Amino acid sequence: MGELSRMIQQRLDDAYASLRVAHAEGDTYLADIRQEEISELRRIAANNDIGVEPPRCD
Repeated sequence: MGELSRMIQQRLDDAYASLRVAHAEGDTYLADIRQEEISELRRIAANNDIGVEPPRCD
């Protein structure tokens, strides 16, 4: 796995974790921001032919 791939996966993992917290706390503003961040990271991954793991459900 290349550096870009690792960086994108780590940022996605962090964004999904933050999204879960935002939902749990009812913070819709933060949830919206994280959803946009996730969409952008997934777009970057797709444009660079990088496969990303699905979010963990923990």
